[in-house]
Amino acid sequence: MVDSVITKPTRQRIVGSLFGAQSLFSAALIISFTLTSIIAVDLSGSESAAGLPSTVTLISRAALAYPIGWLLDRLGRRLGLSIGYLIGVTGALISACSVISGSFMGFLAGAALFGGSRASSEQSRYVAAEIFPSRSQSKVIGWIVFAGTIGAILGPLLVGPATSVAEDLGLLAFAGPFIVAGFMLLIAGLVTFALLRPDPQRIGQAIVASEQREQNEGAILEEKARSLRRIFGNTSALLAVAAMTIGQLVMVMLMVITPVHMNHHEHGTQAISWVIMAHTLGMFGLSGVTGGLISRFGRLTIIAAGACVLIVACFLAPISTDLPLLAFSLFLLGLGWNFAFVAGSSLLSDQLFPAERGRAQGVGEMSVAIGAGLGSLASGVIFARGDILAISIIGLAFSLALMGMVLWVWIIRRPAKVVVTAQD
Repeated sequence: MVDSVITKPTRQRIVGSLFGAQSLFSAALIISFTLTSIIAVDLSGSESAAGLPSTVTLISRAALAYPIGWLLDRLGRRLGLSIGYLIGVTGALISACSVISGSFMGFLAGAALFGGSRASSEQSRYVAAEIFPSRSQSKVIGWIVFAGTIGAILGPLLVGPATSVAEDLGLLAFAGPFIVAGFMLLIAGLVTFALLRPDPQRIGQAIVASEQREQNEGAILEEKARSLRRIFGNTSALLAVAAMTIGQLVMVMLMVITPVHMNHHEHGTQAISWVIMAHTLGMFGLSGVTGGLISRFGRLTIIAAGACVLIVACFLAPISTDLPLLAFSLFLLGLGWNFAFVAGSSLLSDQLFPAERGRAQGVGEMSVAIGAGLGSLASGVIFARGDILAISIIGLAFSLALMGMVLWVWIIRRPAKVVVTAQD
């Protein structure tokens, strides 16, 4: 029965569509983000408003992560993700119209809808994972995270052509990137709606039932989803969310402030771009390899490795202002985030039954968004008072705390009755 539902072509089609949609979303997000701060200053008339749209996006992403997760559980993954992309299309069109009409409040409303769309899109990695047996989930999560690389490359390249197309149509140039972003999100939504068949939630249910029979556990798949308190009463689920959140917090704190730090030490824009490129490579370039490492060594081991890499990155960042060392430290920062994020995602997926994945993973995404927001907002204040050394010390403390949590789980862990698989 399971094999008839989960054929190899079915898996390839679903993963391919999720990879393509996530690539399009990543590119759309970056192409719109590139000019956001400039537009905010222009529409508001104040430089103090430059970061407000990004802050609104982060708040919206955190606030809507759980409702989007609930929607994925109630309506299924195909409809839930498609609605998420539709929200993004609406946000892009509102942003474009606001640029044309000169409405700053409208522009903020568009930014809020972008945040809601991202809350949905970030769950694509979990949707891809649930159509595979537990032993293969980490690899496919890694590949969906890798899709961000395409957006990181494609998005900035489209900004110039998008502004030119808008001008050719007689529109304001800055509206162009949002029109293109909306078109890309529309394609992503249509691809998702057309190709995510059968619904991955149904496939996930069949896989869990099959794995339980094969393990001869005599367990019966729960018909009713567990409460969030019960889910996160599991130390492995808590560690999974902590790994993703701490990795995000530490990464954002150092990443956001490094260009400012380099500018203070008279590095030019070209040098800064090389460092950020190295960081992006660390974040996304090796995601496929990360999945293989998780399959071989286990979730806890790779989370611990991620914590160690983050510790090294935080230690190296303030040591020297030489370009090679800064690039290497930012590469390690991205790689440490990658290890913690992919392994944490895999570990959380392992702890959940199909009927509760959307809600619980939504809580995880909310926590990650809050971590990103706190890291971004705090970095400037901390840097102004203690330079990059203070930020590195705080990042080091959080990374050590993550390592401590891994060791704690290693010590107290015993087979848990509610865990779907025995893997970590």
